[in-house]
Amino acid sequence: MSERYSRQELFAPIGEDGQIQIRKASIFILGAGALGSSGAEMLVRAGVGRVTIVDRDIIEWTNLHRQQLYTEQDVIEQLPKAVAAEKRLTAINSDVAVTGIVVDVTQQNVLDLMTGHDLVLDATDNIETRLLANDAALKLGIPFFMGACVGSYGLTFPIGIQDNQPCLHCILETLPSQTLTCDTVGVISPIVVTTAARQVADVLKYITRIPFEPKLESADLWTGDRASIGVASMKKAGCPSCSENAVYPFLSARESMKTAVLCGRDTVQLSWPTSRKFELIPFAESIRGSVSKLIHNPHLVACEYNGHRIVLFRDGRMLVHGTKDVVTARNIAARLLG
Repeated sequence: MSERYSRQELFAPIGEDGQIQIRKASIFILGAGALGSSGAEMLVRAGVGRVTIVDRDIIEWTNLHRQQLYTEQDVIEQLPKAVAAEKRLTAINSDVAVTGIVVDVTQQNVLDLMTGHDLVLDATDNIETRLLANDAALKLGIPFFMGACVGSYGLTFPIGIQDNQPCLHCILETLPSQTLTCDTVGVISPIVVTTAARQVADVLKYITRIPFEPKLESADLWTGDRASIGVASMKKAGCPSCSENAVYPFLSARESMKTAVLCGRDTVQLSWPTSRKFELIPFAESIRGSVSKLIHNPHLVACEYNGHRIVLFRDGRMLVHGTKDVVTARNIAARLLG
């Protein structure tokens, strides 16, 4: 094994055998934002074999205080997070096979994206995608290491590392209210790093085959409050996601256009069914006379239109910045797309 990992191998619970297992690991990271970029860097520096990091968004100025992989130049170039993450992580450790994928994780693609990985590191910013990933991981039979943070508060829970433990769907009523987001109360970087570190520590234990009890752990770094809760009693008989007769309700595909107000800024995301195709260069040319500050690259088209910044991705998603009103966003999309 490379001298690069010698200090990690000196840590007795890992050792040389553990490092070999780390090197064999293939990890799917759901989200390349705050938690995803922090967790991905730790895992890549630890020497995992393969990392796939998936994210639907581009890098914003408001990301830089807590999303440690990115730079000002990434914002200026309007790079997708997954693209910038792949570039930076490969520069950190070229021994790791890193793949960044710019796509919205949906019912239609989640199973294909996750298949072939040993575990999922959760770094998404909304409960809907988290529940979708929970169902997908359960169906594929791989662990799902949940993590979330907002303000100065963080929460972690490893799912699927033991038989007969509850899943995210089981403990949903136990989790804090989802009304708090980084858009409403903000977030500080220390809780991001703390939450990611807890996730990665559990991942390393799992990879190196160290037995541990799955617990719902939380911390508020501002108040100093901490909690660690055993979850065995939270297992729900007949849970539609993890019982013997599981139907995986969040994997049910729908082909209608979807809308979502994104965490962290005044932005509406519009998503079209996979059956609708978008060609970026023809779209950019078609709107050139109607918009300003037009930018296009192989991943997206961005512009300014009627006081809103618009970003159309190759996979058929449009971000309408400067509004939380879904009707306004739909009207703008209709005028630009024709």
